[in-house]
Amino acid sequence: MDLGADVSPEKFVQAVKDAKAQILGVSTLLTTTMLGMKDVLRALEQADLRKRVKVMVGGAPVTQTFADEIGADGYGDSAATAVDKAKELLGIG
Repeated sequence: MDLGADVSPEKFVQAVKDAKAQILGVSTLLTTTMLGMKDVLRALEQADLRKRVKVMVGGAPVTQTFADEIGADGYGDSAATAVDKAKELLGIG
């Protein structure tokens, strides 16, 4: 499910609820929007969903260090590595 660009943390929360998602991927292309990823994690915590959904982050300015700093479960530096990491987080394939 692609939520598009400029998505609010609340829309991510609602999408996780509606889809009963096990994993959520959040991507950004600009350093100015990276901190929004932390807001998404916080919104999931406030909605009591954080324990239920794994969160992966990625995008051009994002690094493993940043993912660790905000408490993401995973990071992918490309679509291929993101798929591998998602499978690992879900315990499949």
